[in-house]
Amino acid sequence: MRLTLVDTLSTIFFFTILAAFTELYVAGMEPAAVLKTRLVMIPMMIFTGRPYGAWRDWFFAITKPTVSWSKSLIDGVAFLTFQLPVYGLTLWIVGADVTEIGTLLASTALLMLIISRPFGLFLQAMRRLTGVDLE
Repeated sequence: MRLTLVDTLSTIFFFTILAAFTELYVAGMEPAAVLKTRLVMIPMMIFTGRPYGAWRDWFFAITKPTVSWSKSLIDGVAFLTFQLPVYGLTLWIVGADVTEIGTLLASTALLMLIISRPFGLFLQAMRRLTGVDLE
């Protein structure tokens, strides 16, 4: 139960801060719109926080990476194989067509690769801090 709580809260904190910064300073959204968007995303993060943590743990358990570059690679593979389908499903639910979904998934994949390792390190740090570290 503690691991579920830590993974979920870590997901919410990390991605709320990252996305809010991006929405405010990159996309130029108004603060009220950012707040609304972040509040809408919380249920999705509650739903996917622990499942992603378990998915990531499984990838690390079967590959047993030992050096920094291989840990970064595993974080990237785990993140892409979990989050891209979730994002694609979300886009489909909100009415995007196949072309839009394909374009968005292709363009989002690079960003996901970039943020996968920092998020993995943050998740591990929060687990260690709370005493639920699996390593």
